[in-house]
Amino acid sequence: MSMRGRCYRYVGPVDLKAAVRPGSGGRRIRSTTDFGVWATERSAAEFSEPFTFVVGVDGVLRLAPRRSEHVVCAGGGEVLSAGEIGFVHDAGRWAASYVSNHSTGYCPDAGSWPSVAQALDRAGLGHPSGFTHEVVFRRCPDCAEHNIVREDDFVCVFCSGDLPAEWNVDPAPTS
Repeated sequence: MSMRGRCYRYVGPVDLKAAVRPGSGGRRIRSTTDFGVWATERSAAEFSEPFTFVVGVDGVLRLAPRRSEHVVCAGGGEVLSAGEIGFVHDAGRWAASYVSNHSTGYCPDAGSWPSVAQALDRAGLGHPSGFTHEVVFRRCPDCAEHNIVREDDFVCVFCSGDLPAEWNVDPAPTS
């Protein structure tokens, strides 16, 4: 793991990664100006639901419509975090009001929050102090299936094997 945080490789279905085309990544948000332009291109209805986001290995926030695949938003590359994000405009300022690490394609650990906070800070966007909805991902050591752990029940829903306490989704660690 580098100083910037763990990098997450795509671990989802191969056919979804095959949908990635050059230039298909989400909109890069580096500043309040970038966000403002992006926001004016969205409808009020779009803001009623969270958007798909990733933080690329460059530390830049990328946004895409909610039903977009994270791997497409990331342009097929590794990420520092991924999930869903909602925004509110209050007192003349945009802020993230909802942020989760819910991405079954990357399965980022809740420890990826600092990368999200840094990307939002760089973009001049307010944000909560952590994920407003944390998802716990684990890979079963017995059957190798990816699981979402619910209610601290670390048991595989596929084979009933025990799931580890520590994040283990991608067996080949990267930077």
